[in-house]
Amino acid sequence: MKYTEAKEELIQAWGNLGYSWGLNKTMAQIHALLMVSPRSLSTEEIMQELSISRGNANMNIRALLDWGIISRILIPGERKEYFKSEKDIWALARQVAKERRKRELEPILKVLREVNDVQSDGSEEAKELKRVVKDLKNFAEKSDGLLETFIKSEESWFWNVVLKIMK
Repeated sequence: MKYTEAKEELIQAWGNLGYSWGLNKTMAQIHALLMVSPRSLSTEEIMQELSISRGNANMNIRALLDWGIISRILIPGERKEYFKSEKDIWALARQVAKERRKRELEPILKVLREVNDVQSDGSEEAKELKRVVKDLKNFAEKSDGLLETFIKSEESWFWNVVLKIMK
């Protein structure tokens, strides 16, 4: 496979994978392009490479900046803004986990904690609600603790723990 084909294949596959992360396809494609680029790219270069509009590029670049997985680079003497991706895959995985935790897990934990304090009226429905909420809250809190450990961990420690578990 030639370089351009391999690059295109990776960008398309990363775009599809991005959906699983909670990113849209174009956002993930921009991220993939910046990951494989040996240098920072301008908005115009991103637009040209991916055949997307300026509005689409700007909106998705802003979102990637909000996720903390790309950064803005200022080049002295240049009026254009340039962007680069985090290249350390471990740091990238931890940042994605951190953002997903903030956007998905923390809001549901807040609701579960509030609903957990509901006063039961003694009905079967209320008892079932309390039981399910208790189980969901327990699971979500354990997941949150696991994510917290992952986010704060060093790569070598994490893989050593995983390998011990798999034995």
